[in-house]
Amino acid sequence: MEYVYSALLLNSAEKELNEENVTAVLKAAGIDADSGRVKALVAALDGADFAAAIEAATAAPVAVAGAAPVAEAAAEEPEEEEDVGVSEDEAAAGLGALFG
Repeated sequence: MEYVYSALLLNSAEKELNEENVTAVLKAAGIDADSGRVKALVAALDGADFAAAIEAATAAPVAVAGAAPVAEAAAEEPEEEEDVGVSEDEAAAGLGALFG
């Protein structure tokens, strides 16, 4: 997770996303950077559009929040309990037979 955070921090600071910068950010945070993971991160994010990804991620919760009132309205309807026809005394008597 800290590797991704380092890439986001570099993007926010408008710095180049490269192995040296990612390693420097991780080192500043007190993390021993694994060179293989740093290389993989830089290669995976080469040419990535951070602004579009962040916009897409922040727009998704808005669409979900719009559905909340419908779910709340459905949850407010009282549910009818089914009458089983057995009184509490009858149920207790039946349990007494379990313990002999």
